[in-house]
Amino acid sequence: MIAVKRSKLIYGKLTYIINGICFEAHNELGRYSKEKQYSNYLEKRFKEEGLKYSREFSIGDTGNIIDFVIDNKILLEIKAKRLITKADYYQVQRYLQITDLKLGLLINFRNLYLRPKRIIKVRQRFN
Repeated sequence: MIAVKRSKLIYGKLTYIINGICFEAHNELGRYSKEKQYSNYLEKRFKEEGLKYSREFSIGDTGNIIDFVIDNKILLEIKAKRLITKADYYQVQRYLQITDLKLGLLINFRNLYLRPKRIIKVRQRFN
C-alpha cells in the first residue's frame, strides 16, 4: 500500500473565489485589454463579493506597488503581457518576503486561456 501525503491547499476557498472573478474578467474584457482595465473590473467584482482588499498597495519605501492584497492573506499580481518570465515570479516572491504573506497569485490576462499561477512564499536562507 502506498502512503499518500495530503497537503492542505493554502486559502483554497478564497483562491477559488478570486480565480473565478479573474476568469469572469478574462471572458468579459478579452485578452487585449490593459492592466488598469482588468484591475478596475476586479475591484468592482471584489466589492460586489464583499471581499476586503487593498489596491495598488505600496510596500514601505521600496517604491514597489502590489496590484492587490486580498483579505490580508493573498497577494494578487496582474499582468497583461505576451509572456510571464522568471522576473515576474521573482517579483511576486520578493513581494511575499517583504509583506510576510504566504501566497501570491500571478495572473497574465494576455494568454488565450487564463492560467493563474500560485506562488508560495519560500523561506530565505541566511548563511
